[in-house]
Amino acid sequence: MACSLEASAAKPGNVFPGADFDDLSYNELIAAGAAIAPVMQRAAGQPLGRTIRDAVTASRRVTRSNANLGIVLAIAPIAAVPADIITATPFRPEIIAAVLATLGPADATAVWEAISIAQPGGMGDRDTWDVAGSAPNDLLAAMHAAAAYDQIAHLWAHGYQTLCNGLVRDLLGELHAGHTLGDAIVRSYLRQLSREPDSLIARKHGLERAADVSARAACVLAQADNWRNATAEFDRQLRWPVRLNPGTTADLVAAGLYILLIDGRLRSLLGATPSLQSLVSLPSA
Repeated sequence: MACSLEASAAKPGNVFPGADFDDLSYNELIAAGAAIAPVMQRAAGQPLGRTIRDAVTASRRVTRSNANLGIVLAIAPIAAVPADIITATPFRPEIIAAVLATLGPADATAVWEAISIAQPGGMGDRDTWDVAGSAPNDLLAAMHAAAAYDQIAHLWAHGYQTLCNGLVRDLLGELHAGHTLGDAIVRSYLRQLSREPDSLIARKHGLERAADVSARAACVLAQADNWRNATAEFDRQLRWPVRLNPGTTADLVAAGLYILLIDGRLRSLLGATPSLQSLVSLPSA
């Protein structure tokens, strides 16, 4: 559901209904979310690395390209927390540390296999723990090394408090302000993007270009009553002449939604809405 809600919101520069990429469609994002759901449901009973590898494998069976490696990496540590702890309201980010403390060499090998299966773009070459090379013995140390240039690695290395203080808080604030769920997701995405350059754009196109995208996101939010038209124009700018996809920001949105779904706060806020499923236009296939 978190994947479906994230993909269904018209976030500038991402895939959403009516706005596919050449190598990735909205239907594929929905299929990928459905494919990883059973894996995440059993995450608390198996090693974290296995969960990540199994989820990416399931996703690649139904997509032409990497659809959700970032989402899998962001959500799997949360899903690995036992149900009686994770459903406590509100979500406490410090509980993720206990999951990451159990990591061993086998988890690193499985995660490296998952990255190889996903074949994400823009990873580049690194002197230490290159994803094209051998897996590290210490996965968390590798995440610490990557934290400066990858927002998901930063979550693993420095904790999920930044996600809770950022996107989760943004989503709650936008909903409390009276915005629909779709608008709240888009506006929270813009807030996150304006606050922090997207690491996928930075890896593919450089930090200067990523910072410019962040500045433009801030300008959209400053439009007040005209923010929807400004969002549509921003979306056009991110698609042509060069595709600038804030994909990691979208991954963080999915993780924020997952947290609010798993601890019940999203359903509580929506109240009278009969079903979260009704908020998503799911394809028939």
